[in-house]
Amino acid sequence: MRILMVGHYPPHGGGVANHLDNLVRELRKRHEVHVLTYGPIKPRDNEKEFVHQVKVPPVYGIRGTSFALLGAKEIVRLHREFSFDLVHAHFVGTTSYAGVLARERIDLPLVVTAHGSDLEHTAKLTLGRFYVKRTLATANAIITVSHWLAKKAISLGAGKVKVIPNGVKSLSEKQGQRRYITFIGALRDYKSPETFIELARVFPDREFLVVGDGPLRWKLETEAPENVRFLGYRRDVDRILSESLLLVLPSKREGFGLVILEANSLGVPTVGRRVSAIPELIREGKNGLTFKSFEDLVKAVESILEPKANIKIGKTGRRIASLYSWGAVAREVEKVYLDVIGQRF
Repeated sequence: MRILMVGHYPPHGGGVANHLDNLVRELRKRHEVHVLTYGPIKPRDNEKEFVHQVKVPPVYGIRGTSFALLGAKEIVRLHREFSFDLVHAHFVGTTSYAGVLARERIDLPLVVTAHGSDLEHTAKLTLGRFYVKRTLATANAIITVSHWLAKKAISLGAGKVKVIPNGVKSLSEKQGQRRYITFIGALRDYKSPETFIELARVFPDREFLVVGDGPLRWKLETEAPENVRFLGYRRDVDRILSESLLLVLPSKREGFGLVILEANSLGVPTVGRRVSAIPELIREGKNGLTFKSFEDLVKAVESILEPKANIKIGKTGRRIASLYSWGAVAREVEKVYLDVIGQRF
């Protein structure tokens, strides 16, 4: 098959770019895969001929709408040049709407994957809700990365939805003493990093690490106790997790929660808030614990920091994480592709 992916892609960072990078790598073992992403970017040397871009202004609100309009035009142009079998857009909103607009001009199947904040946040905005509902009603197939998101998609007008969880790439375990309680994520309100800071006050003799950046960083650093270190955005997450006793995910919403599996893959137990898709990944008492109240969180952390429990839960986490491979994800996505292509005939 010849496939056109649409969405954030390296050198862009973030969950969608990470997902797309791993999925494209697997699919290219059997198919020709092109990518259309937000520009301006400098593609990696080994894939320059397969990565296309639409240059859009870096202004919130204008950027997405510009991509929807210009991206649709570019999809049509690229299809005339390469003759794709289908378009697969990632993130339901302005990105997927580029595919919707392109479909009005070319007869090309459209597959769309919902990743989380698109259905949990974008769908609540006036214009965003229009993009989301139009996409869900128009696309030939909808994929969500969790059952939680599948229910959201159906409530917003989607018909049949296929759930295909994210994969977890193999992280290299580094030798080091496990001593940190770690937070990894954007320092934004929905990730609730302030809950992690408050937790650090309860355990003054433990070392806490905050990995990530965002608009709340200055305020958090100002208010944090001395046992919290802020590392900013890091690329050596494998080393940091290899030295962690526990990962805490206090997010108020989470479409999937890939960092849970990344931690588990290195034998690190996790504690996450009992919201959205987190309970789908944290199997209570096996690879971690979930919480609702702050008191629940404190008790969960105390429990998992007990050495024997930490080792046992970490081992179980490794086994659970091994079930989520990108090879398996790619094979499930291929089944969706074959289904929508078959609908044309």
